[in-house]
Amino acid sequence: MKIQTHHFQLLSRGARCGPRFKAFLPSFLAALLCLQCLLAASAALAGVMTREELVRRYPMPYIVGEKDSAMPVWPIFQQNATENRLVGYVFESIDLAPIPGFSGVPINLLIAIDAQGNFLDVSALSQHEPVFLGGLGEGPLTTFLGQYKGLSLKQSIKIVTGSNATKNVSIETVQLDGITKATASVSIVNQTILSAALKVARKKLGFAAGRDPELISRIRPDVVESHSIKELIEAGLIQHVVLSNADIEQKFAGTNGSGIDGEAIAHPRAPFIDLYMAYVSVPSIGRNLLRETTWKRLQDRLEPGDSAILLMSSGRYSLIGDDFVRGSTPDRILLKQDQLPIEMRDLNLDLALKGDQAGVKVESIAVFKIISRAGLDPSRPLDFVLPVTRLKGLIFPEKIVRDFTFSFNLPARFYTVPGSDNKSWVGMWHDKAGKLAVLMIGLAILVLALAWQKKLVGNERRFAVFRNSYLLYTLVFIGWYAQGQLSIVNLTGALQAMLAGRSLSFFLYDPMTVTLSVFVGISLVIWGRGTFCGWLCPFGALQEFAAKFARVLKIPQIRLKPTIDRRLKYVKYVSLAVVLAAPFYSSNVTDLVVEVEPFKTAITLNFVRSWPFVAYALGLLIASMLVYKFFCRVLCPYGASLAVLGHLRLLNWIPRRHACGKPCQTCRHQCAYQAIAPGGRIQYAECFQCLDCVIIYASDERCAPLLLDKKRARVIPIVGLPTL
Repeated sequence: MKIQTHHFQLLSRGARCGPRFKAFLPSFLAALLCLQCLLAASAALAGVMTREELVRRYPMPYIVGEKDSAMPVWPIFQQNATENRLVGYVFESIDLAPIPGFSGVPINLLIAIDAQGNFLDVSALSQHEPVFLGGLGEGPLTTFLGQYKGLSLKQSIKIVTGSNATKNVSIETVQLDGITKATASVSIVNQTILSAALKVARKKLGFAAGRDPELISRIRPDVVESHSIKELIEAGLIQHVVLSNADIEQKFAGTNGSGIDGEAIAHPRAPFIDLYMAYVSVPSIGRNLLRETTWKRLQDRLEPGDSAILLMSSGRYSLIGDDFVRGSTPDRILLKQDQLPIEMRDLNLDLALKGDQAGVKVESIAVFKIISRAGLDPSRPLDFVLPVTRLKGLIFPEKIVRDFTFSFNLPARFYTVPGSDNKSWVGMWHDKAGKLAVLMIGLAILVLALAWQKKLVGNERRFAVFRNSYLLYTLVFIGWYAQGQLSIVNLTGALQAMLAGRSLSFFLYDPMTVTLSVFVGISLVIWGRGTFCGWLCPFGALQEFAAKFARVLKIPQIRLKPTIDRRLKYVKYVSLAVVLAAPFYSSNVTDLVVEVEPFKTAITLNFVRSWPFVAYALGLLIASMLVYKFFCRVLCPYGASLAVLGHLRLLNWIPRRHACGKPCQTCRHQCAYQAIAPGGRIQYAECFQCLDCVIIYASDERCAPLLLDKKRARVIPIVGLPTL
């Protein structure tokens, strides 16, 4: 607290120091950001729910159990006549998946799932999403969360908005109605819900670790090919592996288990195991391998999404040992995928193969079931592990185990790969590919315009058409349609996330913001602040159109006196300092101070907001009709941050002549931003790259030095007169 108070004292002094404040500000901001080192070790946010509150939410006949000591979840039971039946688990998302929202603070949700992985309820406990605070309000968020009730973690959950929001519910897929103005925010909410719920399901319900049901491929029931068993083996649809005694002996070579199997030494070429493995739940395999009655019985034993593996063997080593208990899991063969074990359980099913067995010798046979929530992905290799054990010694024998691994790959024609995973940031980028393409084209046009400005400003009328068209593109497409308004919230969100030691990956849920931020970062180094503030800021474009409208109405614009203009421009740095200091105090304070920006009201929500915010935004637009881009030059904290970072600029790219400023003052008087010093120097921290001065510079009708050169060229010397 003392450090922060000291900074505010320095800030108040700096505001009175005139030009010295500008040099002071970068070091102040650096010191402010260094407070992260002191606060990053602070405790992360934790859940706030108590058992007493849960009892109130889940009254009789429900019983709230004690909080799990290993995982922050509460079991919920229901009273029955003779026992308390487990209903499910309730937990807070912030304890399990603290994914930051766009404020940099995680959304905290209360989530309840039943013992099968179905959602019982989802509700918001706390959130700091800018779009839901004083904007759309929490009503749309509550409605969105209500859609999860009854859904299953086994389903592929998609978020759609607008005209695409047509319900498409099935066993495997469900679509949720998104929120048009909060697409990225609800995607983070969805990721939070599923990440937290999957952690509980994997720990408590037996769901496979590391696998997301939405990203698992599905077997195609409509693909049914006709093959003989021999053809299935030749095509690799039935995996056939033969291990001889010599193969086993070689595996134990160099160990204490070498040479102790007399039969293997005596008959090295004899088969140790002759093994067949088949993905029998695939119709093109199972229906060709099993008799029709057996296939139907198998289907009756499988739930949607379940898989079945048929294993047949002969030889010395049987997959089904004498001590094997039907209906249990095998210990003589294991199944793994992506190095993770997957449980197989015997179906205890009477099996009958088709008559044409193509010489397949079967001594032991069994079908093993893999439940859907185990996360078996048919598009990934199935790794079968055959552990072979040898014992050395009699009283306390030494156990030597060697594993033999075989892989099976199902051809791609038998499964469907999941489509866009739009609950993750990868899916967001895929879904917004069209908007990103339009944005990239627009940015490329701007780069070309700034790189070849001489050609663009050669015709003043043509340049005016280009600039007005580009500002319209910025306002309508980048701002209102694509929701790409960069904001100080991007900085406070990053700061709050860093202070809590969280990742900044939440930005990836907003592809427009990431793309624009990268471009603005590059343009800062090349051209300075003005590329964004003068060309790519939707609210800046709206202010410029407001000023043009004022000229149509013949409303006179006020040109501030240089001293007043200079002092007012320092206010935005004070605004920036206050906004960046807020995250060090609380998220609630941050939510309040970022409202200095009218971007959410005017661009994100199209002025559909409570009247104080609308009045503030309209007031700033009216002020811009009188003082050119009033908010940008006086109050904008994001513009101030770009002005500070703009000191990294490499190029002084606006052309100047020796006569600029001394004696010519044309550009300075024509600069609506008042970003040209009396000496003719461009103040790049305040320059918005409108290129008006470049037009004057290139015009031999408006530039005084060029006019003078033009007049001199018209003087025709008189020759032939006698010399006195």
